[in-house]
Amino acid sequence: MDALRRQASKLREQVAKQQQAVIKQFSGSGYESSDVVVIDEIEMQRHQQLDKLYRSTRSGRDFQKDVIKAAEAFTAIGYKHIETGTKFSEECCQCGTENSENINENILAKAAAIYGDGRKHVDKEHEDLIKLLSQQVLDPLRAMITGASLEDARHLAQRYSRMRQEAEAQAAEISRRQARIREAPLPENVAKLHAAEARMQELKANMAVLGKEAAAALAAVEAQQQRLTLQRLVAMVEGEKNYHLRVAAILNEIEAEMVSEKQRKESAPPVIAPENGSDKTMYYLAEVFPLTYWTPLGA
Repeated sequence: MDALRRQASKLREQVAKQQQAVIKQFSGSGYESSDVVVIDEIEMQRHQQLDKLYRSTRSGRDFQKDVIKAAEAFTAIGYKHIETGTKFSEECCQCGTENSENINENILAKAAAIYGDGRKHVDKEHEDLIKLLSQQVLDPLRAMITGASLEDARHLAQRYSRMRQEAEAQAAEISRRQARIREAPLPENVAKLHAAEARMQELKANMAVLGKEAAAALAAVEAQQQRLTLQRLVAMVEGEKNYHLRVAAILNEIEAEMVSEKQRKESAPPVIAPENGSDKTMYYLAEVFPLTYWTPLGA
């Protein structure tokens, strides 16, 4: 009978060890949430604090990735915008160049030349915005996501999680040892119980130190994440706002110059092509004096 008990006891130990190995294998990549009180209420509060901080820093990292994706998309669209704007600017300038001999009379060619020159300044502002997104948004956020502080803090929390799982398994082991002693109070069983309890005390002490260290590291990363991400968002908004304001000013200036040229053309007196000597005289006078102040000879 005793042999059967010992065999059953060994079998339970093997199953418990296998379960613990499986838990470690599948929970090693994150922080394992649990509502089980492993040691005491103080440890439970520490566990809940680490769980909350771990989730918060993971959420903060994911949002930083979202900001990076958006800034990268804005940058890609911006380069395409600049490429299209540069091509159109060259075409407008070409239109003005091809009609340079009578550009003062060809209002369309004049307007195209004005827009082509102004468009270059718009594209320059877009280049500056892309540069700002790269230097003040993308680079700082990428550096923090891949930085050591975040990974180190999360590794500390993961170590605590694995140690807590070990303590949970150790508490179950102590309960089994206590039950075995009640069944068979042999010196061998008592010694194993004392060894299990000693290991539990060791885990408790290590968890207290590691938990405090992990909580401090995660809290520092969480604060840094929120501060840096907010700064980068503000920088992105300010950069985009200033870009639109400067572009609007450039476009207002282009529009004003185009409208001025249009009004000048519309208000100019009509030009009559000369046909003979008398008409040449009339053509000259029309160019020098307004029509309302002279009367052709022989009228």
